[in-house]
Amino acid sequence: MNVADVQLLEETTSRQAPDIAPQALRSPGDPILRPGRNCWRVAPADRASVLIDGAPYFAHLEAALRKARRSILIIGWDFDGSIHLRPDVSAEDSPPLGPLLRSLVEERPDLEIRILVWSIAVVHAPGAPGPLIFGADWQNHPRLQLKLDTHHPLYAAHHQKIVCIDDNLAFVGGMDLTVERWDTHRHACDDPIRLKDDGSIYEPVHDLQMAVDGDAARSIAEVGYERWKIATGETLTASPSGSDPWPPGLVPDFRNVPIAIARTYPAWGEQPAANEAAALTLDALSAARKTIYIEAQYMTAPYVGDVLERRLADPDGPEIVVIQTHESHGWAEELVMGTNRDRLIRRLRKSDHHDRLRVYYPVIPNGEGGECQVLIHSKLIIVDDVFLRIGSSNLNNRSIGLDSECDAAIEATTEEMRRTIVRLRDRLIAEHLEVDPETFGRALDDSGGSVVAAIEQLNTGARGLRPFGAMSDDGPDVPATGTGLLDPLEPFEPLSLFRRRKQ
Repeated sequence: MNVADVQLLEETTSRQAPDIAPQALRSPGDPILRPGRNCWRVAPADRASVLIDGAPYFAHLEAALRKARRSILIIGWDFDGSIHLRPDVSAEDSPPLGPLLRSLVEERPDLEIRILVWSIAVVHAPGAPGPLIFGADWQNHPRLQLKLDTHHPLYAAHHQKIVCIDDNLAFVGGMDLTVERWDTHRHACDDPIRLKDDGSIYEPVHDLQMAVDGDAARSIAEVGYERWKIATGETLTASPSGSDPWPPGLVPDFRNVPIAIARTYPAWGEQPAANEAAALTLDALSAARKTIYIEAQYMTAPYVGDVLERRLADPDGPEIVVIQTHESHGWAEELVMGTNRDRLIRRLRKSDHHDRLRVYYPVIPNGEGGECQVLIHSKLIIVDDVFLRIGSSNLNNRSIGLDSECDAAIEATTEEMRRTIVRLRDRLIAEHLEVDPETFGRALDDSGGSVVAAIEQLNTGARGLRPFGAMSDDGPDVPATGTGLLDPLEPFEPLSLFRRRKQ
């Protein structure tokens, strides 16, 4: 492909984002959540909890799976049945996930298990491709199905990470049931439990998942059932089992809370487009008054830069704290995600006339005088004490309108909900600083409520947060060449190149 072809391809794939203009003239008291605009549905949950890091999520998930009676639906970007959900205990107590699922379906005659995995995971994702393509012994049961989802545009990914159990409990967030996802809050550089198949230790990884029950769980199951129907042609319907698969040891963070569900789908075949997740991001960031706290694997999308730039330019705007992954994996990720992350940081820094922006990556001492970095895989936005969003959506172009995504969000309507959102934010920041949340809370009080000042007061240990170099250099601040090709906003139609040439 010559230079002219690349330029034409970029022009074709770098169109404006779908219609996600901010809500007009929103007053401080107006709600952020608007079903039909920035979420598909708002449904109540009796209980909701935020699971921080892979070890708690996987342990509670195993407990919930063992309580399943009628249905388990797993939807993922990747899946590997060889993983142990609790690698810190014996294999007898926590067998590999695939055999565990097989044992459950054999023990319970009414239980059906369905697993839907992005088809390109077999070449792109870290899990073992063989069992996805050729099957494995644990899959040989008529009530246990594993399907590869091929219903996606060229270069698009099915990126949702959902588990639904008995239509009464759902997990949604950033974690697939695959290799190199498990980690504890310690994120130790040399944790011997955090092993790859070759016996080496994989890097520390930080991620989030939300658990919900009630009508919210049933609504997330509907999202999964629709995906299953489009991928396989089979229509599934909820069948109340009367079971309560909520994990016994999981204390709810929220009670009787409305849960918003926001999706991303490209228009493809019979599937209509959905751009709720990107609209929700824009509306939530636009609504901030005091503090925006973001954890992101990727933050590169120009539309995110647009809204954050406006907030920084406002003399009365919020503080903005972003915690991101620093090290990229592979040339393509570095070329687009790493390069454009740094360019967006520079762009925001140039607008930070009031010194309210901080962009960090977390590090852990390695015991040898050096440090290792923590991979941030979470996709989180917290705005003030009123809004919490956890899901699969990255803040990059492809999560706007190319990949499939599913996020869950809470907008506080009571004082208790507001306190809970703040406690969750403080727990997350305290983990990165290796202090307890109460210590961070006291620093926050001492700083007059400034999250930036509280972080800087406590960010003195060997484990902590490091600023990105792009916060101080004067390099380019516009998206890199190749962005439209490697991080497109919407499906790419190759024939459009030829149609354009004929005009």
